Amino acid sequence: MIPSQRVILGAGLAVLLLITAASIGLDVKSRSDAAWVNHTVGVLKKISDLRVLIRRAESAARGYEIYRSSSFNDEFRAVQAQIAPALADLKRNMRDNPDQTALIEGTEPLALRRVEIAAEAMRLRAANDADGIAALNGKAEGRGLMDTVMGNLDRLSAGEERLLTARSQDSRRTGIVLLGIDVAGALLILLLVVIVTRESQRTKSTLYETQAAKEVLEAAVAERTEHLVTAHDELRLSVNVLQSTFRSMAEAVLVIDAEGTVLLSNPAAERMLLHRTGMSLGNLRALSDVFHGDGVTPLGSDELPSVRVLRGDEFEDLEMIVRPHSGNNVRHLMISGRPMRDGQGNISGAVLVYHDATSSRETERQLHQSQKLDAIGKLTGGVAHDFNNMLTVISGNTETLVARLKDQPELQRTARLIDDAAERCAELIQHLLAFARKQPLQPRDVEINSAIADIAKLLRPTLGEQIQIETALQQGPMTSHIDPSRLTNAVLNMAINARDAMPDGGKLLLETRHVVLDEAYAQVNPDVRPGAYVMLAVSDTGTGMPQSVQEMAFEPFFTTKEVGKGSGLGLSMVYGFVKQSGGHIKIYSEEGHGTTIKLYLPPGQGVTEATSSIAPQAEGGAETIFVVEDDNLVRNFVTAQLQSLGYKTVSAGDSRAALQMIEAGQAFDLLFTDIVIPGGMSGRVLAEEVAKRRPGVRVLYTSGYTDNAIVHHGKLDDGVMLLTKPYRRNQLAEMIRKALNGGPSASPAPPPPA
Repeated sequence: MIPSQRVILGAGLAVLLLITAASIGLDVKSRSDAAWVNHTVGVLKKISDLRVLIRRAESAARGYEIYRSSSFNDEFRAVQAQIAPALADLKRNMRDNPDQTALIEGTEPLALRRVEIAAEAMRLRAANDADGIAALNGKAEGRGLMDTVMGNLDRLSAGEERLLTARSQDSRRTGIVLLGIDVAGALLILLLVVIVTRESQRTKSTLYETQAAKEVLEAAVAERTEHLVTAHDELRLSVNVLQSTFRSMAEAVLVIDAEGTVLLSNPAAERMLLHRTGMSLGNLRALSDVFHGDGVTPLGSDELPSVRVLRGDEFEDLEMIVRPHSGNNVRHLMISGRPMRDGQGNISGAVLVYHDATSSRETERQLHQSQKLDAIGKLTGGVAHDFNNMLTVISGNTETLVARLKDQPELQRTARLIDDAAERCAELIQHLLAFARKQPLQPRDVEINSAIADIAKLLRPTLGEQIQIETALQQGPMTSHIDPSRLTNAVLNMAINARDAMPDGGKLLLETRHVVLDEAYAQVNPDVRPGAYVMLAVSDTGTGMPQSVQEMAFEPFFTTKEVGKGSGLGLSMVYGFVKQSGGHIKIYSEEGHGTTIKLYLPPGQGVTEATSSIAPQAEGGAETIFVVEDDNLVRNFVTAQLQSLGYKTVSAGDSRAALQMIEAGQAFDLLFTDIVIPGGMSGRVLAEEVAKRRPGVRVLYTSGYTDNAIVHHGKLDDGVMLLTKPYRRNQLAEMIRKALNGGPSASPAPPPPA
């Protein structure tokens, strides 16, 4: 290398050293500027936190003034204890700014005085010192102090924001100068390359080497620059995507350090958990009671998710139930946790993800309750069927005994007691069938407002003068497609329950309204079909029900009344009637305030029908009745009663024997068959087979409960006559006569589709 090249390179290196030194100095200054910017941001946060504390103290004082609740007093004391340390901390952080320090020192006594006035006011209200409160309010000192304190805090914030702006601008200027020096250094390097290249043109070989080095260097610089630009764009895009994803997540995310302090949280964490950056999970633990997924077993301090994950545990879907001391809603949480480790493998913190499963767990609970009630209903329906068979025999025979023992009063009185007991059993069985949704309904379009008005008149003498009955009926047409007699029974049962819940008197409100249950409501209540309904609400001002009672209120035989005061079938009958009618039922209750039961009934399908008139007294006859009944006791009772009415009888114990007798030419005028019978055919199928052989035959069905052979969705098929067990002699006579005089005939079943 020639001397001139050495001089040029030496000078260039010296300049590069100067540029490097300047760059290092500016970098140090840039870091210092950034530290001051962060310091100013911290001061602004402390000012904001102080403002929140003062507002919370004032809010708690006002809450205590309105509600006189000890919780507001406790909250005020807790916040009051935090204000003085917060002021001292703010003063320490403002020592670098004399003007701001003077302003906060002037604000401190004002803020403390404002809190003392609020504390004095709460003390006077607790002591019911009206004169003291009036004197304190007459001074009107508190509002002025509050406005002054808030104004000073606003000035402090404005000063810090101006300082933040100035420091941020200074930091940006330093960065620009630093970038300029770096660019100058890069240009100097390029300049040195150019100079060396020109000096190296004296020899051909040196020129080639220098030119190749220049090209390689330029290519490397260009490639490096392109890579840096691309990497910067990709990094910025990734940061934006991650920030957007983090903030929009429905799950709450907390990033904590090794001490349990929240380093990072998303908006969902602040909404769901009320946790935000800077809070300590250890302190927040004291604000709630935490349980395992069963909601009963407390979660030990060493089992908390934050404690476990900081021990190094990794877990998924840890169930936890949180009951805040503040009285906020209980939350059912599913938690996943992963520890974070540093370069040496030590735990430096953790990430916790919380999923709020409260609504889904409630939906599962309601579905489980509905399935349980359905299972109980199926069992109840089967038991009720067998009881009805027995009661049919008991009721019929006791009725005969009462009539024949008129010359023996003592025995007749005993027979009547048996008859009354059988009647009561029949009512209970009807309630069980109502709950099981196996009672035959005769729905029609009913004007609900008129029906409720009539029922209200019936209730006034039933409930007594101590119960005030009111109605709130929405004006206009209010038609529902239901069985009116079952509706009357349902309202009567609910009204009697309401009366029993108001032993010292109260108010009973009957309310109607058109409502629409949407998809959102149906998702929370799985048994609901979205659409329009007629809402009938029965409300009382009684003792109310705890949640545990509400969950079991519809179960048969469940009652909170004393022994002998209730059967426990009232609400279960209402539940079955509403469900069988295609509706929905909901209980809203609060202990000490009363209960509201809402029935959502299906809307009307056509013109409102009037209640059918009472049928004339039935008589006997001389026709032949074919009785098909598998229960021997019931079959013997029916044939005896029919014969006493003058009818001739033929009987069979199952469908196969009955069909064989008919095919052999047995003559009869009416087929009287149970629905559920052995022999391979139900009563309905038997009637259809008989109709193929004897078109136009008259049919009357009977059953303790009805299945889908004759009752579709709880409603009698068109053209079907049904006598429900248990029945009395006069009911049997009336239905037999009605069927013979013009009742429906069984028609053949339609052919299967081609």
